[in-house]
Amino acid sequence: MSIPAVQGGLVIARAPRGAASVTLNGVALPLTADGFFLMGFDRDGENSAILTATFADGRSLERTLAVTAGNWRIENVAANPTGGAKTTAEFEARRGAELARINTARAKTTLGNGWRQQFIRPVAGRTSGLFGAQRIYNGTPGSYHSGMDIAAPNGTDFVAPADGVVTLAATDAFTLEGHLLMIDHGMGLNSAFLHCSELLVKEGDYVKQGQVIGRVGATGRASGPHLHWGMKWNSARIDPKLLIPAT
Repeated sequence: MSIPAVQGGLVIARAPRGAASVTLNGVALPLTADGFFLMGFDRDGENSAILTATFADGRSLERTLAVTAGNWRIENVAANPTGGAKTTAEFEARRGAELARINTARAKTTLGNGWRQQFIRPVAGRTSGLFGAQRIYNGTPGSYHSGMDIAAPNGTDFVAPADGVVTLAATDAFTLEGHLLMIDHGMGLNSAFLHCSELLVKEGDYVKQGQVIGRVGATGRASGPHLHWGMKWNSARIDPKLLIPAT
């Protein structure tokens, strides 16, 4: 079982014939009826992981996966560290409820099969921000960049990169994310689209790959119009660029 693994990467694999269950570092992974499973490796994940397949007769097969380290850079961004909040006090007052909505959306599970698809780029444009980069906002160090930024004019349509169900559509702009759209692709994999100027779908909608779902903007913490595309597999942050064809 040779499986390439990299920090920020996602892997679709198939369990050995007859395997009853599969775990990654001791955590059970959902198996499809035809034996496929999904696993991701966080930006700050360990440099190895243990994959174990267990059979009905009690036998087990274990593999140690080497996880290649990412090469992260520093990016300076001319944006207010508190985004749409004018003061730190306002930011702190609003942020808790925003994070609660985001966490609730990520906890939702669907039976979608979008995770099986070859993902597509949601909008054409220059890649203006890379996953994993350390961000400096107007001289203030921030957290690492958790997605891929694509520069495009304000109001440009963007599409669903794969099938899924809308789990969050923030019509009231969040402090950092602005108008935020989240889509669950199934098997614990979800996409988030930040800084939108307009959302064209609502929570609970099923969307198809290539369907127009929103428009690019600069709401929240943004220095100019662009689409921030972030992805998570369970708690692991994934680099969307690794899921789309090289351009």
